[in-house]
Amino acid sequence: MLNHYRRPFLFYSLATVIPWLCWFTAGYISHRANIQPHDSAMILLLGLLGISSPALIAIGLMTSDAALARDILGRLLTLKYVRLRHWMIALFLTLASLLLAQAISLMFGYSADQFRLSGHFTFSFGVFPVWLLLIVAPLLEELGWHSYGTDCLRNRFNLLATSLIFGLFWGLWHIPLATIEGYYHSNVVATGPIHSANFLLSIFPFVLIMNWLYYKTGRNILITVVFHVCAGYFNEIFATHPDSKVIQTALLTLLAIGLVIKDKAFFLQPEPRHEKDAGQGPAAWQVS
Repeated sequence: MLNHYRRPFLFYSLATVIPWLCWFTAGYISHRANIQPHDSAMILLLGLLGISSPALIAIGLMTSDAALARDILGRLLTLKYVRLRHWMIALFLTLASLLLAQAISLMFGYSADQFRLSGHFTFSFGVFPVWLLLIVAPLLEELGWHSYGTDCLRNRFNLLATSLIFGLFWGLWHIPLATIEGYYHSNVVATGPIHSANFLLSIFPFVLIMNWLYYKTGRNILITVVFHVCAGYFNEIFATHPDSKVIQTALLTLLAIGLVIKDKAFFLQPEPRHEKDAGQGPAAWQVS
């Protein structure tokens, strides 16, 4: 089936140009003096258009390929290969890594106050509640990244290379968001270069683990949405020191490396070259 995911250049070109145009424009507007309500509405609209662009591009590609559309819709509507352990990982892995990182930080003199619920979010989302963005943004992103974006790379590269290439792209993709006043990424930049670099570096283990889940569950899109939503939510609800997030990145990196070493064939097998090698089920990906 992956031979239908054959237009990576078109997908990633549009998925870069459109969001960057939207977000740099929104960033420019956000720094105007005396922002008016219509300016705030335009910033919000441009932000959402940028986030939803990959999914809209994937939908456009689906319209010209019925087999591609059936494959994507089928993976949205089935949980056939998703097991309880997959749900547990998607729901609680980032929470566990964050709590462990905070516990480790105590040994370096950081406050135990990090374990309390902060009661507020670290960024704004216009007139809408932030919790809504923490659901909507991952949903819209994964409808693009794991409906078409990941598989069009996997059609050409092994899973490790696919994840690393996408991680690099995704980091660059986020950069214009740092220009929008009050948004999460601009607040990360304000904390300093170490924490800005940590955000970009954290993407690589995050993508490796998420893609491991994705292919272990027969390319299930919903599991990536849940994993992404939980990662964003749990990293917002605690009064976590930014340095603890650096520790969390280190922990997730060790886990990602461990997964690659333990499941080397899974990550390093060549890209599928025949229809029978690109099946939807886990057996086609040498899953144990």
